[in-house]
Amino acid sequence: MPLAPAEKKMWETPPETDPKKKSDDEINAKYEKRERRILTEMNREKLPSFVNALKKPGYIELRPFFQRRNRWDKKMQSRLIESFMLNIPVPPIILYEKEYNSYELIDGEQRITAIQDFYENKLELTDLELWSELEGYTYNQLPLNIKAALARRSLSSIVLITESASDPEEALLLKQIVFERLNTRGVDLSRQEVRSCLYYGKFNQLLFELSQNHIFTKAWGIPIGDNEAIWRNRLYTTMEDVELVLRFFALRHSHKMDENLQDFLDKYMIKSRRFYDKDIASLRDTFLRTISIAHQIYGDNLFNPKPYEPKNITFKNQPYKTYYEAVMVGFSNHLDSEDVLIARKYQVIEATKKLLQEDKDRLLTGGGKTKADIQKRLELFDDMLNQVINE
Repeated sequence: MPLAPAEKKMWETPPETDPKKKSDDEINAKYEKRERRILTEMNREKLPSFVNALKKPGYIELRPFFQRRNRWDKKMQSRLIESFMLNIPVPPIILYEKEYNSYELIDGEQRITAIQDFYENKLELTDLELWSELEGYTYNQLPLNIKAALARRSLSSIVLITESASDPEEALLLKQIVFERLNTRGVDLSRQEVRSCLYYGKFNQLLFELSQNHIFTKAWGIPIGDNEAIWRNRLYTTMEDVELVLRFFALRHSHKMDENLQDFLDKYMIKSRRFYDKDIASLRDTFLRTISIAHQIYGDNLFNPKPYEPKNITFKNQPYKTYYEAVMVGFSNHLDSEDVLIARKYQVIEATKKLLQEDKDRLLTGGGKTKADIQKRLELFDDMLNQVINE
């Protein structure tokens, strides 16, 4: 199984830091130096001015990688506009100052998108509570007095200024802390959304990139390119598709598991922060080669075992996560036998049918989620491929 250079050393334990307790004087001195203390400023800007400012190149980066994929529907967007009409206080957006007058959005993407859509006449108001007379209206269709009232409304922002951190790594840590604290306000984030927030970087970007691979999205029924349908796709909106790519990379190291799968995925993400460009390139190549081989053998039935089901078993007509893990990790173990596997495509398919007949519970229902269960599932598929290769 090919490993990226950094993967070969990623499980080595780093040296522990000195846990010596600081004295009160040292703690006070640290606080006076503003270490780990966030500096902020408050701003208020009229809505028309804010919308115009958004058009300036580099003013606000609206979608850093740690933002969620979920978005508001037209009803929620309309209710925000109605709140401005009624002068109901709207929570401030949170920005991080990358450099002077250039910001990265930490919290408030949905509010900004709703405001943009409305002022660009992309939003027709709907499901209003107190201004039902305006339902169906776009911004340009509003009566003049309503437009004038909106022009007096402001959006508040809290800006984390660059002087909060002494170096880029410290700045990253502060942004992560702020995002994590803000998103514990009753918002249910998926486990992968949390990872994407806390450990974003080059590897996380690779996960997003590979989750849009055309073979992968077709296999999982993710409608990339359909702007409306994709927001109704649960795998996409909860980032489960991104987690599936992560599972492939992490479970190639299943022998290092000491905890449950989700905690192990967290650990892999943490260690991925040490990956360099050459590691990312190697991982990308491994994923693409693996899914290509699997697709050449199973075609449009990739990760869906139903077409190969034995007569006495009924599978759902859908891809299975546990089966996906076994297929992907199994083929990645035999990239050096690519030509043999493709040449023996029909032997692989027949062996797959037999394996599903004999071990469907372990392959499809997981047979449990312990380290032993996962390793057994991966081992079964790997042994099957070994038998085909060595015939």
